[in-house]
Amino acid sequence: MTTQNEMHPQRWGDPAAASALPESARGLIELVFGIDEKPSAQGAVPPEPVIGADGVAALAAVVGDEHVLLDDATRALRTRGKSTPDLLRARAGDLGDAPDVVVRPADQGEIERLLAVAVAHNLAVVPFGGGTSVTGGLVAARAAYDGVVSLDLVRMKALVSVDRESMTATLEPGLRGPEAEALLSEHGLTLGHYPQSFQYASIGGFAATRSSGQSSAGYGRFDALVVGLSVVTPSGTISAGSAPASAAGPDLRQVFLGSEGTLGVITSVTVRVRELPAVKEYVGWRWPSFDAGAAAMRTLAQAGLLPTVIRLSDEAETAINLADPSAIGQDNPGCLMITGFEGAPSAVAARRRAVSALLIELGGVDLGEEPGEKWAHGRFDAPYLRDSLLDVGVLVETLETATFWSNRARLYADVKAALETSLGEGSIVLCHISHVYETGCSLYFTIAAKEQDDPLAQWSVAKAAASDAMIAAGATITHHHAVGTDHKPWFAQEIGPVGVQVLRAIKSSLDPAGVLNPGVLV
Repeated sequence: MTTQNEMHPQRWGDPAAASALPESARGLIELVFGIDEKPSAQGAVPPEPVIGADGVAALAAVVGDEHVLLDDATRALRTRGKSTPDLLRARAGDLGDAPDVVVRPADQGEIERLLAVAVAHNLAVVPFGGGTSVTGGLVAARAAYDGVVSLDLVRMKALVSVDRESMTATLEPGLRGPEAEALLSEHGLTLGHYPQSFQYASIGGFAATRSSGQSSAGYGRFDALVVGLSVVTPSGTISAGSAPASAAGPDLRQVFLGSEGTLGVITSVTVRVRELPAVKEYVGWRWPSFDAGAAAMRTLAQAGLLPTVIRLSDEAETAINLADPSAIGQDNPGCLMITGFEGAPSAVAARRRAVSALLIELGGVDLGEEPGEKWAHGRFDAPYLRDSLLDVGVLVETLETATFWSNRARLYADVKAALETSLGEGSIVLCHISHVYETGCSLYFTIAAKEQDDPLAQWSVAKAAASDAMIAAGATITHHHAVGTDHKPWFAQEIGPVGVQVLRAIKSSLDPAGVLNPGVLV
């Protein structure tokens, strides 16, 4: 028994949706990196479950035997997330982090009882939505426990309610992005949250990681969309958010947004929704430099003129990803910006005119809709390209951060230099600004390098160097990928010892036995 739209255990997404590298691209890769075919291990199986029969029986007493799964295939599908290190381990046949059992509750009441069973039987519990974590957020520290339970929320996929007058909707956590949008569209509504993981990530995962979608300039980050949450903890159940704004103490919603399953299991999310857009238009712009394009983004944000989508690639990313080199000038591609406009026809036309006028005034060159439409068509495809590059021995991975506008140039230069130095000659470091605010922006880096004998160690060195550079520059360790296990040391530096003490105190109060996703975040 598997969920619909299962991802391959050694690859991103559905292998049927992937395509082989074009010969032209393969030739370029062979020239830059060389081709080194990397076959994946076949027939790998997880270790035998260590959970005792009494623990299995107690779990089954809550959800029924058919929803307690110990087979190798299901457990393999719930092993780790989809970072490049996760995929490298899986491709090498290492499924050592597999859960001992996958349990599928139907509702909040069953989750309450399952957490009680976990405490009684000393079982670690890892909430599972779509499995798209890229920071080690699904790997529990199992040493102190008598088994690890993957709490698969696949059965909790309802659109609970829609309040059209208030423009809110309540969703269950197991809904994948496309499923949530399909249910909302029946009411003429949209959430408008489209991260690159959209096709597989879940509503609960969006909340638990403070996800940010590609349309965040228009719709907002996911945490900004959340007006209410229900969360089950081992100490009891909390419902937070009873009004659009409140002065009734600290906002408890913020305790659980970004908590990555370590403080409780999110069982419902009430979100702000919008009318389904009648028009979607995406436009490309050329800028002479990354600095010039970034300055234009800042001007738009501070003028209150942001489009729904706005992204800016640096010179290196533009040169590699350019849809039509002749459209910009192959010798001097500059930097490509994508702007997107979604909504009612009159609103889209007015916003596009205003944005275009300001961008032209600032020195931008309108490239028309072709580059924008090409981006929109392939906006979820990059992870498939990563798989194809890993297949031929090219190490590819991403990381992201955010800072204030005044610190952007320093952060960009420092992280880029850290990556280039640690990865060595022949590596490629690309960057784009993925999300913007009045006060700052997010920088999203992609690296490519020839895979060495130990690619895990190779990436670990580069990741640490880049992370050190982020903290030294006064930036955040993550803008939307979350903390997981990968970012813990730098997260602790970012929030300081008192911040760590606060989080540990909350954890101790809500989860005194420490069964929820141990080893992640705190």
